[in-house]
Amino acid sequence: MVKKVNGESVDITKQNIERLKELFPEVFTDGEKIDFDMLKTVLGEVIDDNHERYQFTWHGKKQAILGAQKPSKGTLRPVPEKSKNFDTTENLYIEGDNLEVLKLLQKSYNGKIKVIYIDPPYNTGNDFIYKDNFTDGVQNYLEQTGQVDSEGNQLSTNTESNGRFHTEWLNMMYPRLKLARNLLSDDGAIFIHIDDNELANLKKICDEIFWPQNHINTITVKTKVAGVSGSHMGKSLQNNAEYILFYCKNINSFLIDNPPKKRQELYSFIKGMEESGKSWKYTSVITELDEGEYVKTIKAGNGDEIRVFKHSKYSFSSVSRIANEEFNGDIKSVYYKYINKIFRTTNAQSSIRKKVMEETQDIDSDLISIEYIPTKGKNAGKVTRLYYKDKVRNLVAFLNDVVSQESDAIYKLDNKGNIWDDINYNNLANEAGITFPNGQKPVRLIRDLIEMFNDKDAIIMDFFSGSATTAHATMQLNAEDGGNRKFIMVQLDEPLDEKSDEYKAGFKTICDIGQERIRRSGEKIKQELLEKQKKAGMLDKDVVNPDSIDTGFKVLKLDKSNIREWNVDFDNLEFELDLYETPFIEDRNELDVVYEIMLKYGLELTYPINTFKVDGKNVYDIAFGNLFICLDKDINTRIAEAIIAKRDEYGIETSSVVFSDAGFAGNDSEKLNCIELLKDAGYSEDSLLTI
Repeated sequence: MVKKVNGESVDITKQNIERLKELFPEVFTDGEKIDFDMLKTVLGEVIDDNHERYQFTWHGKKQAILGAQKPSKGTLRPVPEKSKNFDTTENLYIEGDNLEVLKLLQKSYNGKIKVIYIDPPYNTGNDFIYKDNFTDGVQNYLEQTGQVDSEGNQLSTNTESNGRFHTEWLNMMYPRLKLARNLLSDDGAIFIHIDDNELANLKKICDEIFWPQNHINTITVKTKVAGVSGSHMGKSLQNNAEYILFYCKNINSFLIDNPPKKRQELYSFIKGMEESGKSWKYTSVITELDEGEYVKTIKAGNGDEIRVFKHSKYSFSSVSRIANEEFNGDIKSVYYKYINKIFRTTNAQSSIRKKVMEETQDIDSDLISIEYIPTKGKNAGKVTRLYYKDKVRNLVAFLNDVVSQESDAIYKLDNKGNIWDDINYNNLANEAGITFPNGQKPVRLIRDLIEMFNDKDAIIMDFFSGSATTAHATMQLNAEDGGNRKFIMVQLDEPLDEKSDEYKAGFKTICDIGQERIRRSGEKIKQELLEKQKKAGMLDKDVVNPDSIDTGFKVLKLDKSNIREWNVDFDNLEFELDLYETPFIEDRNELDVVYEIMLKYGLELTYPINTFKVDGKNVYDIAFGNLFICLDKDINTRIAEAIIAKRDEYGIETSSVVFSDAGFAGNDSEKLNCIELLKDAGYSEDSLLTI
């Protein structure tokens, strides 16, 4: 019998029961019931029967946990007219209550998100707090955003006069973090930006959800410089810091590839060293260098190959000499022109250098180089070349490995640990190209968080998206290192105050601002790359191709399921039966239904969607034959035959097919013929569904 698609998201409770059944099948009785006494026996001393134990609880916690597990009755409807490059982009912008959205994404993005950054409400007494209704979250969302008659039921400010000030905030955060953890990859991480109002409570619920051993750091971020205006007598010191709680999904799989760096303008850094009596070492310049002649291959300690080259044509100079010869003594100009050729030597020991020293003494050259593939660090998996100078084989350390060049400035980089005091919080409106009511964060801050990880194909998520700084930061980092990171932004389409400057500028909701910010920042990033291309030859530096950066975004909007709910109303049974002749509610189109089916099947929402016609009827081809959908009328065997042919054309063995039940118009024999034809072609019954 062919299964039918329902209008709910994945049932997390059922999913957890299935996982428990796999681990401990003996604790189940009568099929689905759990024998908790048996479970205690199986777990032995792990069970804590002492009721007086340390725990963090509050009013509504149980409902928050159950609410996170309750399936959503919603869907995500595509909005092409709000999108940019709708058909080709791999980025998503989702409008709606993030709790419902997180539920809907559980199947399609489970274990696929590398980095989550969120900047939730700080609960300062003026923040909007999501008022969750776990009975029907989508209906609740529509009411709170004024999309249906709500009788005044709007988002409310969580003031301290509210007797459940902290409780309301905890009930909002707990289920969202619980669902977010499911989306993280095993080596993924989440960063949660907060101030000291709820820092202690947030740490407790994160320890409960992510486990204490997965707490990596609490980063302290200096937000603004304390001025004399805060020097008067009072009850507290001026607050000029915020915090980022940093957790991973699984510490055993987790690794920080690139520790975050502190930035200081290079020439100011050099002058500071000179003034403090310290010696600046990066003063040598390679002015000529041949490709090198291959000599031999040696083995690293782990057995990996190291190719060795000797150089015979090379020459060196100094920064001061070139400054006098080319720039009338202007040392600063030398660093700009020769940034990729300035170096120092170091005798610091490493396993690689030790091996090189042992195996290359027979090579008659004072300059050799090696090629190898590191297994960790920022160059992990990439062919890397290192140079060694003189017979003692001192490592040639290049300046461009410890600096960053941005526009017309060069910055010295140093590890900064968990105290971040180098992030500029000034002129954020200019950075975004658009004003935002409050809480905007610097692009550099989020960019540095993402850059900790080498995965250039990572999916980056922010489900309190606000002004979409995370999207901007993702595109910016891609522009710098040629990455193909994708973003998923989620934001409640909260209406703006009609008296605000943003509203007067034409923006009606927070989402309008976020989407426009992505458009403007994307264009700005591409323009900056074009300008860099013009200078690239002069700087002897590769520049990322502007056309390779995905600055588009696909807008999806949370709404009720497209699939009509069956209501048993015996007084209006005839009317209900008439409605159910079509399974879809009014004002929905085929593309709406296609995206809902993709969610049910757990397909990523940026997978390509193609169409082909059979007898004038649309057949949707999702992800190159992984899923075929036909929602048209008068479905016949020719459509089934065309689907089989298209699948075979792709050369894939597994595929799924969804038909509209109404498309057979009660013609059970035609439906049966289509199903049998597909089964004869290798489709399993589980891969055939009707809706």
